[in-house]
Amino acid sequence: MTFEEARAQFPVLERTAYLNAGTNGPLARATIAAVNAQNERDLAEGRSGKEYFEGMLELREDVRTGIASVIDVAPSSLALTDSTTRGCAVVLAGLGLTSEDEVITTDQEHFGLTGPLFATGARVVIVAADEEAIAAAVTPRTKLVATSHILWTTGRRLDLARVREDARVPILVDGAQSSGAVRVDVGALDFYTVSAQKWLCGPESTGALYVADPDVLRVKSPSYMSQESYEANGAFVPKEGAKRFDSGWIPVPSLRGLLAALGTRPSWCYERAAETAARCRELLAETVEVVTPPGDSTLVSFRPPGDPAELVASLEQAGVIVRELPGRNLVRASVGWWTSDDDLERLAAGIVS
Repeated sequence: MTFEEARAQFPVLERTAYLNAGTNGPLARATIAAVNAQNERDLAEGRSGKEYFEGMLELREDVRTGIASVIDVAPSSLALTDSTTRGCAVVLAGLGLTSEDEVITTDQEHFGLTGPLFATGARVVIVAADEEAIAAAVTPRTKLVATSHILWTTGRRLDLARVREDARVPILVDGAQSSGAVRVDVGALDFYTVSAQKWLCGPESTGALYVADPDVLRVKSPSYMSQESYEANGAFVPKEGAKRFDSGWIPVPSLRGLLAALGTRPSWCYERAAETAARCRELLAETVEVVTPPGDSTLVSFRPPGDPAELVASLEQAGVIVRELPGRNLVRASVGWWTSDDDLERLAAGIVS
């Protein structure tokens, strides 16, 4: 598949320099066609019956296998969720943290991680988003390190293998800005979340959670999909592996759409995205302060010459979609494998105009 053929899958790119996959990725024709076809089928035939339910279960396994291949893990170690936030909450609740426990996180995390973390009641230790700072904060009370792989703010990529080795405690990774954007090596990491609506360009409310050892977590929010069998009083036997943490029903049209979205990714997606992000960074560095380190991610965050919100609004008027990072005086461009040189030139021109 050529770049032109791959890019042509996304109608929004015909008129827009869409640089906001860090929020929601562009939707491909095949994705929407799959969603619509399932909705039309359900409209005509209903959403019930043994065949329908078994087909839904088969789709879930196909999706599980597809996402697992993206981060190179076994499907049995992957739970299906509706978001990164849900994945973080599953882990944090399942660890049974108390006020006697410490969790180390950084000052650059998204609320999707910090919200569930605060809700545990554990002592939250906030440090600079730096490998050495994280390791230095570990104490005998530390039960977990919870951090992003790629920071949603600056686009910096943390060396998580080093963090895990130095900290010597389990690590929960918010993979919202890495899964599908860069090649992921889970390695010795304990928990890793996936937001499928971002860089995988799937329907909203789709995602996954990698769990290295399911037996270390309690099932604190059981769903019908997480049980193998149950009794009238609510007692249940959890499914094997990470399936016991499946967070519930995912609409069948969304499953169809996500499976189609996974099929749109060309074999060269990571290489192309990295090269294009590098070009974006170099181009913007001529006129603004770029805060994203070279080669770290497909996010390119920069300090605008004026008000960030005003710049984002003016760029939108020019057909260039980026986002402001509120309270940080930053604007963020999300560069995907589908991004063209023309997209980047429109962004650069819109900044200086």
